[in-house]
Amino acid sequence: TPAGCRMRTLAWLGIASLCLGAAWAVPAREERRKAEKPKADFALYENPDLDNYDLTLDTYGEILDLSNYEELYDYSDLAPKIEVGTLAPRPKDPTALPNLGTRAETPKLQPPTTASPVRPAPVPPQGLPSCLLCLCIGTSVYCDDADLEHIPPLPPETTYLYARFNRISTIRASDFTGLKKLKRIDLTSNFISWADADAFRLLPSLQELILPENRLTALPELPHSIVRLDARLNRIPSTGLRPEAFRDLKQLQFLHLSDNQLDYIPVPLPESLRSLHLQNNNIQTMHEDTFCDSQDHSQIRRALEDIRLDGNPINLSLFPNAYFCLPRLPTGHFF
Repeated sequence: TPAGCRMRTLAWLGIASLCLGAAWAVPAREERRKAEKPKADFALYENPDLDNYDLTLDTYGEILDLSNYEELYDYSDLAPKIEVGTLAPRPKDPTALPNLGTRAETPKLQPPTTASPVRPAPVPPQGLPSCLLCLCIGTSVYCDDADLEHIPPLPPETTYLYARFNRISTIRASDFTGLKKLKRIDLTSNFISWADADAFRLLPSLQELILPENRLTALPELPHSIVRLDARLNRIPSTGLRPEAFRDLKQLQFLHLSDNQLDYIPVPLPESLRSLHLQNNNIQTMHEDTFCDSQDHSQIRRALEDIRLDGNPINLSLFPNAYFCLPRLPTGHFF
């Protein structure tokens, strides 16, 4: 019938229009998807999902598109940071490894900007400087237990020298030449059996000379600046001391000569003396003027408060007039 023909025609026209619409819609969706993809990728960098963010070396290239990484993030304002002790990750691509067989170019040194050339620090002409053999801290030189057989060359600014527990056997005047600031010399527990007469006399600032536990049989001349002399545990007899060796030492306060071979007390003693240790010698007698002036009974010698004579074969009770000027009696045997 005519009505049925018209219905079939309209149906075919509808189907054709739907097909044409679908065909036109596919390219449009593709273009829209391509246009929106960069925006979505950019949003990924701005708002990463940290809860599901698992970045490893295997997925590094999949998560981040490194082709435009520098465009998205500008790190020009940040200084590079180096973490000491952390190893760099091994690259996945073997071709990225450096070629160890090739030699890098030697960098060219730039000429100094100053007009005068830079000179190396001077080295003492004889032997190694003590700061290579010992420990130098400020103006103090520490050479303890360094297996030394002689005094090493010292910096001219040396103030304190500690060279204990070595094998030094001789002290020469040249060992301390020019050391005008040297205040203390500590040579405890060496093998010193000889010291030149001028080994210490020419040191204008020397205040403390520490020489215990050695093998000395004579004392060298001392500078007038000396405050403390410690020569315990040596082999010094009375003949090993110069006559009136301590008379002119107006600053001497501590004189320790115990455990030697002295036969008598070395007199005269300076008025500045505060402590005299002579225990464990061979002292058997003393004079009335050893400590006090027998002609001046008003004398009071307040500074000399510490006198040790114990360990000597002397009876201190036989010499009562020798102590009247002292604030304290000597330590020793009274019987």
